[in-house]
Amino acid sequence: MEHTYAVIMAGGGGTRLWPVSRKERPKQLLPLLGQDTLFQSTVARLENLLPPEQILVVTVEEQAREMRLQAPQIPAENYIIEPAPRGTASVVGLAAAVLHKRDANATMAILPSDHFIRNRDLFHYLLKAAFEVAANGYLVTLGITPTSPSTAYGYIQQGEPLNGAYKYPTYKVGSFKEKPDEEAARQLLRTGDHSWNSGMFIWRADTILGEIEKQMPALDVALKKIVSAWGTDQQDAILNEYWKPLKIETVDYGIMENAERVAVLPAGGLGWSDVGMWSSMFEVLLPDMNGNIATNNSLHLAHETHNTLVYSGNSERLVVTIGVDNMVIVDTGDVVMICKSDQAQKVKDVVEHLKKHRQEKYL
Repeated sequence: MEHTYAVIMAGGGGTRLWPVSRKERPKQLLPLLGQDTLFQSTVARLENLLPPEQILVVTVEEQAREMRLQAPQIPAENYIIEPAPRGTASVVGLAAAVLHKRDANATMAILPSDHFIRNRDLFHYLLKAAFEVAANGYLVTLGITPTSPSTAYGYIQQGEPLNGAYKYPTYKVGSFKEKPDEEAARQLLRTGDHSWNSGMFIWRADTILGEIEKQMPALDVALKKIVSAWGTDQQDAILNEYWKPLKIETVDYGIMENAERVAVLPAGGLGWSDVGMWSSMFEVLLPDMNGNIATNNSLHLAHETHNTLVYSGNSERLVVTIGVDNMVIVDTGDVVMICKSDQAQKVKDVVEHLKKHRQEKYL
């Protein structure tokens, strides 16, 4: 594991967990599922797999200070600061370029900072197996067994088994499909050969840089300029100059959809959840006998209430629900949000409305 690294992507805004997730305190910095924040849980999940020196974090300046306080074991030089959000393709490229300059044989696991994974032992086993596949020049992803026709995730089509004496079942990727509508998602599930795209990727740094050179030439040019100045007194100036003009693009669209050597490891049994919206809390937190969840030490008196989540920013304020089913109720003090649990992904639309109408104090 000498040349293996984890790169935690931690610069997102988490808008679908508004109004708790805000600009100043996005979801990854919050203890939404217990004592630790989502970011701390992501770092802790790597214990006994990689030392802190082999963990890098890509984030924005506003969040880096708090992350250094939350995970002081990660060396300060392992924080890579992006001047502005430019999508996951740019984040992956920058991390790969910096790592490759440090270690020409580096293999990296790209891990979002906001995932919940129950089975840590299997997670470690999967990453070790994926590192082995990636060593042969493959772009590797972990595919989650779908539990519903979700429209919140992209889908991966599992193709033929990959040749090689790998320790874990590994398959070629037939295709990537971005977030489908509900009917399309139902059709994908019926085929039986599609998994959810977890957003976790494993590859050699030089392999992904080669794909960027082939598929995203503008990003490739910028990265070569940036990395040539990395570690010098010109680093920040060059980074700002070449970063800000970059087009915002995801690694899925920019790289994965058209790459040829792509492999998937089925990750059933991982106990995985993308803590991306309020309804995902039902997947990871333990409900009472009526399916209700009171999180963040909220006081909830539930009368004839079922399958309802309550989050309160005030542990002394009693939230009472009567005859309420399948709801999400969030009270942060300055905002009260109530929605049906199956409409939770539309929170992002509300955030866009607030931005459009310049109601910044609520963001």
